[in-house]
Amino acid sequence: MAVHEHPHRDPGFHLSAAFRWNRSGSGSRSAASTRLGLHTAQAYALASLRILTGFVFLWAFLDKTFGLGYATASGKGWIDGGSPTKGFLSSVAAGPTESTFHSWAGDPWADWLFMLGLLGIGVAVMAGVALRPAAVAGTAMMALMWLAEWPPAKHQSNGAPSMSTNPFTDYHVIYALTLIALAAAGAGATWGLGRPWARLPIVRDHLWLH
Repeated sequence: MAVHEHPHRDPGFHLSAAFRWNRSGSGSRSAASTRLGLHTAQAYALASLRILTGFVFLWAFLDKTFGLGYATASGKGWIDGGSPTKGFLSSVAAGPTESTFHSWAGDPWADWLFMLGLLGIGVAVMAGVALRPAAVAGTAMMALMWLAEWPPAKHQSNGAPSMSTNPFTDYHVIYALTLIALAAAGAGATWGLGRPWARLPIVRDHLWLH
């Protein structure tokens, strides 16, 4: 009797175990596929954010250099003898650094530093290389521009309303945090040159260049 019972039990055991293994394996594959899809979507989203953010800086450089008729009128570009900083810095009308910015307005060193910053940050971020130096430079630039606009002020130095919509957070803060997040996430690998850049000997030896 026992000899006849074992063959009946064993197939049932193996079939049940195989069914559980297949079900578990299928669930694991499904979870892995879901994680892979989520990771890919995140990578594409960060790459899109990186390219668009970089283009903001690069476009500002091109418009101010050539006077493309947007923020900078045609014929008043940098190559036409115009100053990229004079209009903005001379119009600063609030904050503790108002007089300092007025003294910088139109100085050649300020023009060159500002324009090289826009170009370097724009190219690096769009290409996905040197995101950490770009984040540091971009954050410093955004901090200075935040000080120039001074959002905490309700009124300008002449008593006119400042039209500030928020006493702290404005687009300069958002851009700075975006640059920091892109660098922290290593967002240059997707749709960018982040991987070959990271393999360069000088970059491998100096992590701050990533």
